[in-house]
Amino acid sequence: MTTTHPRPAVDEPRVWIGCLACYNEGRLRGDWFSAAEAADITPRQIHGGRATSHEELWVFDHDNIPVDGEFAPMDATGWAEAYDELDSPEQWSALCAWVRSGSYVAQGDTDLPCVGDFEEHYAGEWDSFRDYAFQLAEDLCLFDGLPDDHIAVRYFNWDSWISDLESDFTVVPTGRGSRFIFRDL
Repeated sequence: MTTTHPRPAVDEPRVWIGCLACYNEGRLRGDWFSAAEAADITPRQIHGGRATSHEELWVFDHDNIPVDGEFAPMDATGWAEAYDELDSPEQWSALCAWVRSGSYVAQGDTDLPCVGDFEEHYAGEWDSFRDYAFQLAEDLCLFDGLPDDHIAVRYFNWDSWISDLESDFTVVPTGRGSRFIFRDL
């Protein structure tokens, strides 16, 4: 069955929903849908508009959802809601990295992340943790009021401070040469 769906945003969560009875009979019957519409998909839609006695649908594959395995279509809508809750779609890859890191805050007993907590933990995308640390030192006014030749400035052990600081963060490579940085609160 081939259906034309609007082209999703690059990182938008999508799911391949199939008929579980057909799958158990050795046939793949299903299609790709936006995760946002997953809970509204009916067995009739999966079977090309024909009436069917098959009742159970299942997500057999997914894109841009940071968990492994299969799940119910209703669960996919939770991921779509998290996607929609973000300030910008560009943050989705960072939220997915946060979830994959295992250092995220989940909603209750689900795999779904708390978007508000993500926004609190997310420190941005940086070329390196070292770059982030230098900017943080500047933002904290670490040496404000001290001349450059002050002993505290001249002999400050940046490497040690940055190494210690990094233990309070989760740092995840983006795959593009930079790093997502999350505060471990």
